[in-house]
Amino acid sequence: MEFTMIETGWLSILPPIIAITLALVTKEVYSSLLMGILSGMFIYSFAAGGTIVSAVAMTFDMMSSRISDNSYMIIFLALLWALVSLISKSGGSQAYGIWAGKKLHSKRSAAFATSLLGILIFIDDGFNCLTVGTIMRPIMDRLRVSREKLAYIIDATAAPVCIIAPVSSWAVAVASEVSDNDGFHIFLSTIPYNFYALMTILMVFIIAVTGRDFGPMKRAEEELYINDADENADAGESMPRGTVIDLVLPLLVLIICAILGMAYVGGFFEGTGFLEAIGYNPAAGLSLGAFAGIVTSMLLYLPRRLMKPREFVDCIVSGIGSIVPPMLILIMSWSLGGVCRQLIGTGVFISGVVSSSTLPMEFLPFIIFVVAALMSFSMGSSWGTFGMLIPIVTMICETDRAGFLLIPALGATLAGSVYGDHCSPISDTTILASTGAGCMHIRHVETQFPYATLVAAVCAVGYIIAGFTLTPWIAMILEVLLLTGSFMILSKR
Repeated sequence: MEFTMIETGWLSILPPIIAITLALVTKEVYSSLLMGILSGMFIYSFAAGGTIVSAVAMTFDMMSSRISDNSYMIIFLALLWALVSLISKSGGSQAYGIWAGKKLHSKRSAAFATSLLGILIFIDDGFNCLTVGTIMRPIMDRLRVSREKLAYIIDATAAPVCIIAPVSSWAVAVASEVSDNDGFHIFLSTIPYNFYALMTILMVFIIAVTGRDFGPMKRAEEELYINDADENADAGESMPRGTVIDLVLPLLVLIICAILGMAYVGGFFEGTGFLEAIGYNPAAGLSLGAFAGIVTSMLLYLPRRLMKPREFVDCIVSGIGSIVPPMLILIMSWSLGGVCRQLIGTGVFISGVVSSSTLPMEFLPFIIFVVAALMSFSMGSSWGTFGMLIPIVTMICETDRAGFLLIPALGATLAGSVYGDHCSPISDTTILASTGAGCMHIRHVETQFPYATLVAAVCAVGYIIAGFTLTPWIAMILEVLLLTGSFMILSKR
């Protein structure tokens, strides 16, 4: 269906305001997004002389259009979740844990190995939390590392790693929100500006290397608040059917074939430049990589009878089923963005407001970081937060006054979304991290909050600097110095 834009003035900002307000009040993303979409369609339909029935009909037209435009991304996410389910079922994760347990003999080496494993499993944050927790919990218990610290390391290498990994469900989701054409290139450009993700990973390794802590985490380490450590340690040493290669090889094939797939789809092997090729249709190339990973797992698992053919297919089906909740968020956020951009002229109205504003645009990344953090903390959803904010941020940055801040502003949006999600007690990632570590949920929240907030405070300073310098590197150097110095001072108290 063809959509014709109608400028509706200040009414054009009501749909995103309604969606955001309802999400903050109800702590529920799905119905909030749906109400935002419907309100936008009612505004458009009444302005065009339509009816309530036509508004509802156009709502589904818009959803259908956005699903069609992002069909390859939906295919990739389905294949990716299927591969995640297969790897988990194979026993390769447990085999890695037993192998690692024989190599690790100190708290620092165990924390460092947990951090590396968290970075290796970057394709999905939920899979990361449960897998790393299951593998490393018996080892950390044996070496007398608190469950709280394990939960922090798991949480800090889940979403912060996924949000900057080009081959992940998060990358494709963000790219699809930003732009239909060059969204993947824009996503890659935001990585240096995603200060919170980068500094959180640095924080994890500082803790692992120094062996120091502060605040509630230090008290937890001193108390060694571990529940049923001996029982978990014994349970973790049972011999799995799979081997380490069953974890590593499918992931390596996924990465390599995804890169080659993006190059192939974009015509790299026919003479197109590499960067231009991988940005042509990245979701199609990533789908090829995910499919190659599934084929590799089939060749690994079935001949060795790690799974029966029926189990293999059931794993794929259950994995695809787990994509439904985040996919609903994506579809509705795509539709809300489509209503605002294509129908009711939200971008035109915001452009006029920003152009006439006296606010120094250099502070925009800092403001967006704070707003995204508060939204994500309140909702417990980073996907819901950047799904709502990215269309607004991109429309703000389409103006002449703020156009030069598009990449820093988008980086701040993603960073704030991850920080709020990281701290929120109602976030699914926070819950999964405490579950994977076998840690009391409230203990994980209260021990993690000071660490995450220290990183966020340092990043807030970085966004002010980046807004004025328009480069991430000066801010990043200062952030590294501030974070390292602050941590060393606090850990001595």
